[in-house]
Amino acid sequence: MDDSTRRLQQRRNQPSFSSSSSTGPTRFRSQNFSTNPTKTTQSSNFVPLSNSTTATTPNNTRNPGHIRNRKSETYAGINQQQEEQEAREDVGSIIGTCPFMCPDGERAQRERLRDLAVFERLHGDPRKTSPSLAVKKFCRTISVKHVQASDVRPLAVLEDTLNYLLNLLDSSEHPFEVVHDFIFDRTRSIRQDLSMQHIVNDRAICMYEKMVKFHVISHQRLRNCTSSSISSLQYLNMEQLTKALASLYVLYEANRNNNFVYENEANRNNNFVYENEAQFRSFYVLLHLDSKNQQMEESLSYWFRNVPSPVMKSKEMHFARQVLRFYRMGNYKRFLCTVSTESSYLQYCIIEPHVNEVRALAISYINNCCYKLHPYPLEQLSKLLMMKELDVKSLCHACGLEITSDDGENKSLPTKQTTFSIPKGSLQSYELVGLQQ
Repeated sequence: MDDSTRRLQQRRNQPSFSSSSSTGPTRFRSQNFSTNPTKTTQSSNFVPLSNSTTATTPNNTRNPGHIRNRKSETYAGINQQQEEQEAREDVGSIIGTCPFMCPDGERAQRERLRDLAVFERLHGDPRKTSPSLAVKKFCRTISVKHVQASDVRPLAVLEDTLNYLLNLLDSSEHPFEVVHDFIFDRTRSIRQDLSMQHIVNDRAICMYEKMVKFHVISHQRLRNCTSSSISSLQYLNMEQLTKALASLYVLYEANRNNNFVYENEANRNNNFVYENEAQFRSFYVLLHLDSKNQQMEESLSYWFRNVPSPVMKSKEMHFARQVLRFYRMGNYKRFLCTVSTESSYLQYCIIEPHVNEVRALAISYINNCCYKLHPYPLEQLSKLLMMKELDVKSLCHACGLEITSDDGENKSLPTKQTTFSIPKGSLQSYELVGLQQ
């Protein structure tokens, strides 16, 4: 083989650096690129895209020859990261400085617009208020990024504002629905200011517990109101009750993680619970008594997994689970006895609407199952249902049943009546005899 033929053969055996003729991974010999991906990113001044847009070799290593290096994508990625970082900095830097229950600007604007609630009017004048009366309203469209610190109230002012609002709860000058509507809106504003400042501590937990308590009491008291808009008020109150409870549970967990150091993950939720946590956790279980409540989306079986062990073993949670079990089983006697002897005041506020449902169910059992020739004595029925005798008679009439009396005026309930029906709408509130709170 002559020299020319040998040189031609060597030239054919040399690797080609053209992208059109290469069959394997491209290798760059230029000084502008490096085989080290980190150095490549720095020297070529571009940001690598996600793994979904970056090709990989069979050994799962990045192939720089397939990374799309476009300036528009690079700048877009950098700008997006900068905007997200600025947003996080803006949110974290808010520290309220407003010394009043309502910022000066909002108070002056609402005076001009005559947008003052009856509790905020100075001497009843709808155009005048004062710093000791006006309370900041809830604003749905507020932007955290553009809010001013002078419009946000610090924690100490928020605590004083909440105490002022809750003192209005027992006001007898106005109907309860009016009082509720005012406190309802202003407590939402308090929660908004707490959230914007990222206040997570024991004082915030105490405030949330008070606001949950307000919604629980309203859940009971709104049932006795006769306003035409009472159904919407009840729905909105239930909506905010579930949201406030969810926020309270998040605060419990966040404070546990911030204030205590645990040896391992298994002990993280099992060593400490707050004083009132068991009772407020039991509210979530009791709210599941209402099968029509669309606010309760999370299943209890899944929710129980995240509840600390001491809470699950507490008497409050044991009571809530027992009540829910008896209610779903239709065991009216155990349900009523347990509620009357073990419920707290706040727990009973949630349970009360369902007490009469259970009583109506008990009347239907007796009406359908008892012997027709032996009417059920009303006195015995009142003890079974834990009601006054006059209330039993009223409830039977509401269910479409008749009450009879003998010569001695002993009243009884004839059974096998075909006119029985579950009352539509909410039933009248009847006293639970023997209730211990």
